[in-house]
Amino acid sequence: MEFYALAQCPLTEAQIQDTIIGQGLSDWCASIDRVLHWEDEQGEIYCLWGQFRVRRELIRGGVRFTLPECPNALAWTLTVAPQAPGASAVPGVQVHCTINRTAHEAEFIESIKDFVDDWRQGLERSGATRAIA
Repeated sequence: MEFYALAQCPLTEAQIQDTIIGQGLSDWCASIDRVLHWEDEQGEIYCLWGQFRVRRELIRGGVRFTLPECPNALAWTLTVAPQAPGASAVPGVQVHCTINRTAHEAEFIESIKDFVDDWRQGLERSGATRAIA
């Protein structure tokens, strides 16, 4: 299953990659309660689903995070949203989250939607400030 949100914030690819780092995940997303530890490009977080190992990877346009031991193979990306030619819209950051199931319990689906929306809100709140700095 796939879940999307578009955050209205002017972060560039470099800003996404430089500022959305493991140690600060809980500053960006309210669904991530705390980062328990982080070293290099991996660590452990406590989030709305419990405690998980997480990995960060730079990708074209932004970053990807994966929970390698998650039973649903949850992963999310934060990338510069593509702009239509000639569009004058405010640039944004695309939040894209996936799990390896085609169906799941309604409560879990709602929690993923909340997670994605928490990323959107965090990007809109913190991203605009950090883009200016």
